Amino acid sequence: MKLSDVALRTLTAPGKHFDGAGLYLEVTPAGGRYWRLKYRHAGKEKRLALGVYPQVSIKDARTRAADARRLLAAGTDPGAQRKADKLQAAHDARNTLQAVAAEWMKHQAGRWTPDTAARIRRSLEMHVFPVLGALPLASIRPGDVQAAVKATEATGAGDTAGRVLQRVKAVYRWAVIHERIATNPMLDLVPGELLKPRDVASRAALPERALPAFLAALSAYEGDAGTVHALRLLILTAVRPGELRGARWVEFDQAAALWVIPAERMKMRAEHRVPLSAQALAVLQAQQALSGGYELVFPSPYYPGKPISENTLNGALARLGFKGQATAHGFRALFSTVANEAGWDGDVIERQLAHVERNKVRAAYHRSTYTSERARLMQWWGDYIDARERGAPVVPIFRSA
Repeated sequence: MKLSDVALRTLTAPGKHFDGAGLYLEVTPAGGRYWRLKYRHAGKEKRLALGVYPQVSIKDARTRAADARRLLAAGTDPGAQRKADKLQAAHDARNTLQAVAAEWMKHQAGRWTPDTAARIRRSLEMHVFPVLGALPLASIRPGDVQAAVKATEATGAGDTAGRVLQRVKAVYRWAVIHERIATNPMLDLVPGELLKPRDVASRAALPERALPAFLAALSAYEGDAGTVHALRLLILTAVRPGELRGARWVEFDQAAALWVIPAERMKMRAEHRVPLSAQALAVLQAQQALSGGYELVFPSPYYPGKPISENTLNGALARLGFKGQATAHGFRALFSTVANEAGWDGDVIERQLAHVERNKVRAAYHRSTYTSERARLMQWWGDYIDARERGAPVVPIFRSA
């Protein structure tokens, strides 16, 4: 005889009270009421817990029992399946996109500068994690990632959308390699077939003819003196903006007129030695009065433990009236153009720009012979900048020996 809700509400006798087809309610001497299903699999009698009454009603217990019988009919042990489901749920909880991405970023940290790591983390936090971060890797479909990337592109950030897609794909590659997911469902998400084509414009570089006007404006700038010093040192050394912003006082040997940028702060992960002109040393001495007590040469005015941002430099260029005409990174192109046109050896210029030579024999030669040439080049460049700031109409062309 089947059980009923009315009978269950008044049922107090300890023992097993059967509903049929193996389903029963077990009442313990202490008053506990537990739904169980008795079944046989592979010749063995087993029990499957289906919940506690009255939280699990008789209707729900019968539904759960029916689901278990369907598994049995298909040859699956429902008890073993439940254990497998629990293990999978625990695995999924440990392997959400955000959790695995955090492990991937930690693994990659040694290959990135702190600024690069922060940019990558911020891009995922802004464009991916709010929608997909809490989901297990295995449950995310290519269409889900496509939707997130397309939403980023729709804001006008096409470049960011492409980078975010590549980073998500990198997380999935890492997850497969480290057995966090069986297969990579994102392999076929190709940026060129997913995102709209973009016109890639080079960073604006100040033309040489505009240099006198720019230097005059920089000299008259009434904004933050540290920003002026940063822009001057950037021009005089031709380093990348990130290398300048992260500069620390311990990297400078002013007596030897040398700035040694450690490998971990360089794009190509190789130490870069920058000869300092007299003009560059003068800028450093002026900046030392402002930040000599800090680790960073150009600390943020709000967070001294952090460097100024690239937006600080480009924002100053805009306030100087050169928005769209010059960028912080573009001063490297100005240096390269002027030095090449003046007849300096192209290999010396490339080495000064820290463009790594791929040929190992030539690379060794560059390291061993170009130090003195680069010191002469950078002093010539400092003198050239001085002349242009004075408004000299003609700068003699120099041919390196």
